Amino acid sequence: MISKLPNAQTSIFAVMTKMANECGAINLAQGFPDFDVAPELIDRIHYYMQKGMNQYAPMPGVLALREAIAKKIDHTFGVSIESDEVTVTAGATQALFATITAIVHAGDEVIFFDPAYDCYLPTIQLCGGVPININLDKDDFSIPWKKVEQKITAKTKLIIINTPHNPSGAVLTENDMNELARLTRDKEIYVISDEVYEHLIYDGQAHHSVLKNEELRKKSVAIYSFGKTFHATGWKMGYTVAPPFLTDEIRKVHQFLVFSVSTATQWALADYLNEPKHYEYLPSFFQQKRDYLLDLMAPSRFKPITCKGTYFQSFSYAAISDQPDRKMAEWITKTHGVASIPLSPFYTDHSDHQQLRLCFAKSEETLKQAAQKLCQI
Repeated sequence: MISKLPNAQTSIFAVMTKMANECGAINLAQGFPDFDVAPELIDRIHYYMQKGMNQYAPMPGVLALREAIAKKIDHTFGVSIESDEVTVTAGATQALFATITAIVHAGDEVIFFDPAYDCYLPTIQLCGGVPININLDKDDFSIPWKKVEQKITAKTKLIIINTPHNPSGAVLTENDMNELARLTRDKEIYVISDEVYEHLIYDGQAHHSVLKNEELRKKSVAIYSFGKTFHATGWKMGYTVAPPFLTDEIRKVHQFLVFSVSTATQWALADYLNEPKHYEYLPSFFQQKRDYLLDLMAPSRFKPITCKGTYFQSFSYAAISDQPDRKMAEWITKTHGVASIPLSPFYTDHSDHQQLRLCFAKSEETLKQAAQKLCQI
C-alpha cells in the first residue's frame, strides 16, 4: 500500500502526553485545562438529554445554536451575520479539514505560516494542494508580508492565518488584516482564519477577527472552538462562519465526514452562549494565570517569549543548553517531571530556536509545582 501521508508521524502532543503519563510528570504539554467545566453547562446538557435531544441534529447545526452564535458575533465584533453562515462542527480540526478540502484542488498553492498547528500541512497534502510555508519572524512571530507578496502566484488559492497564534501566543493587528486584504484584492484567493483562542487575548488588546474586515469577510472562513472557550476540549465542538457560497461547499464535505454533532450539547451551548458573562471573563481569567506562571518562572534560567494570547507561554532555554528542543523537552520530562512541547515540530523545515511551550490553562497548584521543578534546572 502506498501511503497518502508518508512523512506523517504521531503528533508531538500525543508523544509528550504519553511520556508525561509514563513518567508521572506534570503535563504542561497538551493544551487542555485541568479544571472543571462550569457545572451549569453540564447540567444543561443533562437537561436536554433527559428531554430527549439524543438523535441526529440537523446537518448544519441546531438552529438555536447557530442563532446564538450570530448574536454573539454581533455582540463581540459588531458584525451582523446570518445563522445560515454558521456550520457547527466536531471541533475546530474537523472544521479546518472540511474547509481546506472544500476549497483546495490538486495543484492549488496554499500559503500558511510556520510554526503552524499540525493539521494544516497534512490536510493540504491530502487534497493534492501545494503547501507554501513561510516562517514567521523568530523573535516576535510577526508575518513577513513582503515575503508573502513574493510567494503569491497565479496558482495561490488559499492563505491560512491563526490569531491568537498557537504555539507562539502572538496576535495579528488591524494592519495585518488590512495588508492581507490588499494582497488578496481582485484575486481568487480565499482565507481561513483560525481563531479558536479569540477570547484568550491579554493586556487590553482587541481581537482582530477576519470577520471585522469588510473586504476579507467576503472571501474568508473563520473557525472557532467551544472546547477552547468553555474548558471542554474533549467535547470536540466548533463551528465555521463563512459567506453563503463558501458555507455551501464546506457543508458538502462536512456532511460526509460527521454529518452532525452532539445534539444535546448544541442545545445546551445555545442557552449558555446567550449570556455574555460566560465568555467575557476569559481574558482576565487567563491573563492572571499567564502572569502567575511568569512570576513563578522569573528566578529560572528560562527566558519568556512575549505571549499576547492563547493559553500557551513559550520559553527560550538557550541560556541552559544547546540541545535540540525535542531532546530537551524529553530530558526535562524524564528527569525533572514537567512535560512541555518543543516548537520545532510546528515548522515544516524543523527550525529549532531552542524554545519550549508550556500550557498555563492549569490550576495555580499545578503551575506552582511545575515552576518549582523548572527553576531547579
